[in-house]
Amino acid sequence: MPRHSKPVVVVVEPETPGNVGTIARAMKNFGLTDLKLVNPPPLEPDGEAYGFAGHAREDVLPNADEVTFDEVVEEYHTVATTAITNEDSRKHVRFPYKTPVEVRESLETVETKTALVFGREGRGLNNDELARLDEICSIPASDDYPVLNLGQAATILMYELRSLTVDETQLPDVERERATESEIERFYDNFENFLEHAEHRDHKRPKTMRMIRRLIGRAHPTDREVHTLTGLFRRATNRFDRYEDETRD
Repeated sequence: MPRHSKPVVVVVEPETPGNVGTIARAMKNFGLTDLKLVNPPPLEPDGEAYGFAGHAREDVLPNADEVTFDEVVEEYHTVATTAITNEDSRKHVRFPYKTPVEVRESLETVETKTALVFGREGRGLNNDELARLDEICSIPASDDYPVLNLGQAATILMYELRSLTVDETQLPDVERERATESEIERFYDNFENFLEHAEHRDHKRPKTMRMIRRLIGRAHPTDREVHTLTGLFRRATNRFDRYEDETRD
């Protein structure tokens, strides 16, 4: 399991039950379980929140605690989220701020009880609230439209913190091992044979072979990928041979 304490997620005065459900679902996706709500709207079992929560309706959402802002500040190291940063060192309420990646790098170096604090859908966290929180996080986005909705912002931040919250040994096993050199060389032989049929200009073939070697070298293909490519070019070469035999006849 990850060696760091998993953050809790705090939503301050959410206005829409559906957004609470969306955040609960993102928490479930990325291994977080402790949801705390400051002055939330009613969350009815047959309402929007539970409808948007997916499997988080089974545990994360029904176990959410209602807390006060003061309790969060007193109990946790807090990371506030905001879209508006005021990139000016003379204004210390929203500056300096960290990106989600920088927040992860910071939290990886310490063992602490952390709360990820999200604000209201329309107004976010106000300056008085931000002034009481320990760190500020902002998600880089286009200058033309840098404001993400609440569910998007929460999902992005939790994704970036997944090394602290998800046990990678429990993730599905994915084939990552590079094919053996002998299998890759067999592919090169088949590809070169294909080139002799498809490219009659002698000076072009060595350049093409260098290009394919560099391409495969960067790609680090798996056994399955190399076998598929080898079979593809072998069959193409065989078709060339049959066509040449037919035209000679």
